[in-house]
Amino acid sequence: MKDLRYPIGNFELKPFDEATKNQWLADFKNLPTDLENVVKNLKRDQLDTPYREGGWTVQQVVHHLADSHMNCFMYFKLTLTEDLPTIKDYSENDWSNTSDVLNTPISLSIQLLYPLHERWVNLLTSLTDADWQRKFFHPTHQVEITLWDLFAVYAWHGKHHVAHIKNLRESNGW
Repeated sequence: MKDLRYPIGNFELKPFDEATKNQWLADFKNLPTDLENVVKNLKRDQLDTPYREGGWTVQQVVHHLADSHMNCFMYFKLTLTEDLPTIKDYSENDWSNTSDVLNTPISLSIQLLYPLHERWVNLLTSLTDADWQRKFFHPTHQVEITLWDLFAVYAWHGKHHVAHIKNLRESNGW
């Protein structure tokens, strides 16, 4: 039985190269559409279904993607405009239980992701090789992280959560 927490496998860091960068840029550009397609026609009870036992509901996953990607976009902007900024971390689990996540239609977070990712892709395509090596400090993990490594995480992150929903739909015959 495969691990439902990691439907596309664990995150794996890849070294910088143009082919990988271009694939990840395409993944970024396509995420809002992929997400919108995977949740299409889900009913309220389906949105309230966790993707695995003990996991977030579909509703929470969709809003988490918007929350997380907004934060990450800001990390990119800070890192490009400041020298080794310390980012502000947040509790994803606490954020996943706020009233906006529990009571706002998922369509709003999906709509938010379209222009966010368009801006983000525009920013990412402008980066130089040196920009990809700029770093920020992550206070929770006490480590410096490059923009390339963060890009890798978020290229995986979107596909990871879309796969959670896709697997749930398939296993329940939705």
